[in-house]
Amino acid sequence: MNLAFISHPDCHAHRMGAHHPEEPGRLDAIKDRMIASGMEMLVTHYDAPLASVEQLTRVHDPDYVRSIFEAAPEVEDVLVWVDGDTAMSQATLPAARRAAGAAMLGVDLVMSEKHHAAFCCVRPPGHHAERRRAMGFCFFNNVAVGAAHALAEHGLERIAIVDFDVHHGNGTEDIFIGDERVLFCSSFQHPYYPGTGADTQAPNIVNTPLPRLTGGAEFRAAVERDWLPRIDAFAPQLIMISAGFDGHAEDDMAHFNLREVDYGWITRELHNLAARHAHERVVSCLEGGYSLSALGRCVSTHIDELIGHG
Repeated sequence: MNLAFISHPDCHAHRMGAHHPEEPGRLDAIKDRMIASGMEMLVTHYDAPLASVEQLTRVHDPDYVRSIFEAAPEVEDVLVWVDGDTAMSQATLPAARRAAGAAMLGVDLVMSEKHHAAFCCVRPPGHHAERRRAMGFCFFNNVAVGAAHALAEHGLERIAIVDFDVHHGNGTEDIFIGDERVLFCSSFQHPYYPGTGADTQAPNIVNTPLPRLTGGAEFRAAVERDWLPRIDAFAPQLIMISAGFDGHAEDDMAHFNLREVDYGWITRELHNLAARHAHERVVSCLEGGYSLSALGRCVSTHIDELIGHG
């Protein structure tokens, strides 16, 4: 079985103004690299559906969802800022609904055994979106919407969400803290934006704060120490990934020194755990990654490992 590659033109249309790092070119860089590397021939493309209000309110407060719908501009060339670095254009609401819908479609595809893994090539990202707050370029928490869909519609009892973005997945933590059905593991530069995670105490949360200039050896050691034994013991029926690649040495959004090989390694470890406990079922959702060349290379490596060529 090949990999499901889920995206939508609406995700490309979303814009937050000139020179904003979360730009449409991110998706172009991924698709260009997929073609150049030959990975394009090894995936099946799907269009992401629109997440409904009902599906979004499984993880977000209804008043918050309503406020995002109401804030959406109805004309071109208008930006509505909902946070200091997070703006809505006319195309943003459809894109955000598609990004959340992609995670749910990915879940459906792997649960039906049509594919063993899915990659959601979407924007805006989602892991900073809290139950009642947009921030950090995020509006709806895509991976959380997908996990809630798996719990509600597929009857799963144990889902592991792994977030290796360089920034803490504060939104995912906010949504699932205390929910014993979800094990959430997040590595991140600390101290750094959004300044959360280092002091969290909850049985289902495994936070791994790491200092600036963390390289591959330190990252791998921390994952082997903190995550892999916990995920193995949890025996998840599905692994979901918040796949942020902004910890790459070429990415100037933070100060890690990871390389493609490190993202390949963590993907392979998660794939192995999914093979052991979850019939290989993995759904990965794009989060950060702002050096376009590095992003394309990292995603290609990530997908290659999910397919199982590593």
